[in-house]
Amino acid sequence: MLGSRELWLAGLAIALVSGLYASASALTGVPAASGFLGHSLGVLGFILMLSTETLYSLRKRAIRRPWGRMRDWLRFHIFTGIVGPYLVLLHTAWEFNGLAGVVTLLTAIVVLSGFIGRYIYTAVPRTADGIVLEAEALRNEISQLEAELRATASPAGASSESRGTSAPIQTDENAAGIGWILGRGPEEIRDRLQTWRRGRGLDRQARQLLTQKQAALRRRRQLERQIASLSTARRLLSLWRSVHIPLGMALFVAAFVHAAGALYYATLLR
Repeated sequence: MLGSRELWLAGLAIALVSGLYASASALTGVPAASGFLGHSLGVLGFILMLSTETLYSLRKRAIRRPWGRMRDWLRFHIFTGIVGPYLVLLHTAWEFNGLAGVVTLLTAIVVLSGFIGRYIYTAVPRTADGIVLEAEALRNEISQLEAELRATASPAGASSESRGTSAPIQTDENAAGIGWILGRGPEEIRDRLQTWRRGRGLDRQARQLLTQKQAALRRRRQLERQIASLSTARRLLSLWRSVHIPLGMALFVAAFVHAAGALYYATLLR
């Protein structure tokens, strides 16, 4: 399953760039879009955005000679898809007139759409190579988790706490849907808080055992819900792609026109 490492790395890169940008602004004022620093930010941001649009798509089509795991390429796709637009935003010098404003607006929409797509994408179970897991494979993993839970002895005082959470979810596909997909984030946070509260009165060994058991229970519930909402998640992902890809194409057409115009007026007419 896709983690959040790429989000932390993107946040770190943005914090670093923001610090350098703030230092430059304090020394010489806000860097103009037509200045050396402004142009550098724009060019680097555009290259990262172009990499976002092309490299991951090329890797998905490289079936015979794949280079690297799809999960790693997706992380790179997300990282460049966040950092690149941020550099482009700094390039504008906070002026959003004409075509530059349209490009900035489209960039913001595409980035927001990307976050939505990432959330839906992680609802579809996959291997590290990006292959979608079918329901039978998920059921096999559930069976393994149930065997693991049966073999795990509950810590004193914790068995009664966790017994209520071990009942399997009824995987009625008609009842499953968008709510299960979009609501899984808050539920994971709530489960972790409950585990923390239950473990406060236990000794270290019992608390560690409780944490392991609760993690297995959370994973089992996640798998059961993925089975029930698998077809819904696939439909949502297909719908999202039908919106996100045209938005990305419109963004890059506008960005290329903007870059060509800037090059013509700022360089060739001098």
